[in-house]
Amino acid sequence: MLNLPTQDLRYTAIEFLEKSPLQRLQILKQLGIARYDFLTQIRLNEPNIICIMRFFKYPSQLKFPNLIGADLSGLILDGVNFIRGNLSGANLQGSSLVNADLLFANFTKADLRNADLRGTSLNETIWLETLVDKGQLGVGTGLDYLQRQDLEQRGAIFNS
Repeated sequence: MLNLPTQDLRYTAIEFLEKSPLQRLQILKQLGIARYDFLTQIRLNEPNIICIMRFFKYPSQLKFPNLIGADLSGLILDGVNFIRGNLSGANLQGSSLVNADLLFANFTKADLRNADLRGTSLNETIWLETLVDKGQLGVGTGLDYLQRQDLEQRGAIFNS
């Protein structure tokens, strides 16, 4: 799956997304990227095909999850490690990210409406134009006062 032409890489990504979660995990193990086991849950759609293509292009060089525009809506991602993850434009609507590590994550223009981020580490995160209406966050999650105020004004709910 390494260094494939773009069209072949696209076909490989589609083929991956058509497999069962267990089959997907085996492929991720073979590529040495099983730490990104959340990829076993994502749906087959255009945003995720593009996402998988990025993961498969240079798997040995992956350091941080590049999830720009990915569709992670409605998934249970509790405890996931998205440290330094780029989630710009990602759809996380209705997802559960309870106790996840999201340090330094970029949520620019992401959709986190109705998402559950209670207990999540959110230090040094970026929230530009992020949709957070009815998203649940915990108190003491690493957000500074201004970030918390901004998110509350946009409809985020802070649970103690």
